Amino acid sequence: LGTAWPAMYPELGVSIGAAGMITMVVTAGTVVSSLVSGTVLGRFGTGKVNFTSTLLTGLALLGFALTPSYVWLLVLAIPLGLGAGSVDAGLNSYVAMHYKAHHMNWLHSFWGMGATLSPVILSQIISRTGNWRTGYQTISSIQLILAVALFLSLPLWEKVGRKLPAH
Repeated sequence: LGTAWPAMYPELGVSIGAAGMITMVVTAGTVVSSLVSGTVLGRFGTGKVNFTSTLLTGLALLGFALTPSYVWLLVLAIPLGLGAGSVDAGLNSYVAMHYKAHHMNWLHSFWGMGATLSPVILSQIISRTGNWRTGYQTISSIQLILAVALFLSLPLWEKVGRKLPAH
């Protein structure tokens, strides 16, 4: 949001500070999702929760690209936060239970790559096209491709979870 907001807020007719409310809604969704993650993961399993969460965040980001107003950004911030919190809790728990510490380091390094590359991609698109919506569509597409990959890998989650001892 911070990368695109300077291009977004004038078009949406809100103040520069209005980004704070969106960030608060995303953060609240992340906290709520993290707090109920144990129950949700126990009921549905890590693979399904990660697929659903990734799909949810990808669709929310697509919604950001298509939003007609600031109010819709606030509404879409809810699934964005809920999805983000579930992915964090689910993957961290799964890797901690089934793999070694260096695997957790790899997981976090890839998170760091995404956290670094997303604003870079978004800023490059905005600087080249002047269109923040195209930037969000691109980031959404990447997230939705990840959701497809997670969907295709669903059979592996249970299989690997049964085979690997907890470390």
